[in-house]
Amino acid sequence: MRMSSSSSNPPQRPIHFGPFEVTNQVFLTTPHSFALVNLKPLLPGHVLVCPLTPHRRLTELSPAELTDLWSAVQRVQRMLARHYFLSAPPTSPAPASPTSPPPQTTEPAAEPEYLGSFNIALQDGPESGQTVPHVHVHVIPRIRGCTAKSTATPSDELYERMASEDGNVGGWQWDAHNNAARRPQPGGQFPRIEDAERMARGMAEMEAEARVYRDILKVMEGEEEVIERQGIRKEMESVIPF
Repeated sequence: MRMSSSSSNPPQRPIHFGPFEVTNQVFLTTPHSFALVNLKPLLPGHVLVCPLTPHRRLTELSPAELTDLWSAVQRVQRMLARHYFLSAPPTSPAPASPTSPPPQTTEPAAEPEYLGSFNIALQDGPESGQTVPHVHVHVIPRIRGCTAKSTATPSDELYERMASEDGNVGGWQWDAHNNAARRPQPGGQFPRIEDAERMARGMAEMEAEARVYRDILKVMEGEEEVIERQGIRKEMESVIPF
């Protein structure tokens, strides 16, 4: 399904990624999002997708913005896959003969066969390695036989590079704007833990953790119901004085 009101034309107004104007790097805009090429990509095709409003955290996005952001990510994936590792066109039904009725189907068109995969990453907040205070999703194609994860190693070097100077998106932006004094340092690296040191947990421990999270969610649901009731009451008061 085509994203409504998306545009691959050059933007008609300035677009900012955090404090930086990136208008000329933008290749897609939607009602709530934009996608831009990276100043120093980790791998070929490494791009960013961001909400137009410079939210700092994912939880700040409205439902409409959140839906639009991930729809834009999907669209960018399909574009990059076509460019970097499309193998075969999508399959379509055989054409009907002149005497046969048109096929009655609501099945979506099949996806083409892709010779590659993607890393989709979002560093949400500075402690996770986010160096530009503007939500951004990394979309990184992994081309089979070229930039794919090595099958000889259990881990993927890409994640280490994202949390190192190589992945310092904010640092490269400050460099480009000749403001090294405000250059952020990368962070968010996980400590190295050998697989042999990771012990499987018992079911009782996992069930206890699940109960803690369920209890917190119940409290949140109660708070949301109170807020919703208060909103309904205020709306009614504005129409019908009590």
